[in-house]
Amino acid sequence: MDTIIKIAEEQGMKLLGGIIVIVVGFMLVRWVLKLLGRSERFTKIEPTIRGFLHNLIKVVLYIIVVLTAANVMGIPLTSFVTLLGSAGVAVSLAMQGALSNLVGGLTLLLLKPFVAGDYVKIGDTEGTVQIVGTFFTEFTTADNRHVSLPNSSLTNTAIVNYSREGTRRLDVTFGVSYDADIDHTVDTLREAVSMTGGILDEPAPIIKLTECGDSSLSFMIRVWCKAEDYWDVNWGLIEHGKRLLDREKIEIPYPQMDVHMR
Repeated sequence: MDTIIKIAEEQGMKLLGGIIVIVVGFMLVRWVLKLLGRSERFTKIEPTIRGFLHNLIKVVLYIIVVLTAANVMGIPLTSFVTLLGSAGVAVSLAMQGALSNLVGGLTLLLLKPFVAGDYVKIGDTEGTVQIVGTFFTEFTTADNRHVSLPNSSLTNTAIVNYSREGTRRLDVTFGVSYDADIDHTVDTLREAVSMTGGILDEPAPIIKLTECGDSSLSFMIRVWCKAEDYWDVNWGLIEHGKRLLDREKIEIPYPQMDVHMR
């Protein structure tokens, strides 16, 4: 009976020690992560990489705490690691998606098709990159929706980065009546360009007659602007173009069809 009590006391103390290690260890991990977040060197790291490293360090520290607690409880680390290795095969099969997302996150950080703050389009999702996480990349859309996409899907699809080059080309087309004078129309649209802010001088704006359509002549305005000014320039050109065409009595016709009756 004394032997059983002694063994129970020893195992109880080991169990208690393991619990204490887990509680204290998790508190220390949170403290270390807060300290890391306030570190000047860490905050200078590019936001995309910083977010991924933060999540990765957190996972590694928690694993270290759990292994230490297991050792304190008397579980041999060699046996524990062997058990984890045996279970790892089954777990890896069950967590193929999570592992592929982890590898996808590393791929995104190495290749850098985008960084935090870039405006990108991926499939049907279009928005500003917030962070590349361990398993998911987070975006904010233009209408303020928060979207999380698995990293693995991002490495297997086309990514359109509108911010990488710093500037964007904008084409706006106006259809006018066949009765309109070409030179007069070009001069009017050139005035619309001059009234719209945010248009770059180089490359120079271009205004050309691009198509003789079924019901109208199509004039294209091609300009360049900074990536962040794209929509303001787009809306400005449309508004000023319409107002000036109306002022000059240049008709924007409706689609029409001539029917000849016999």
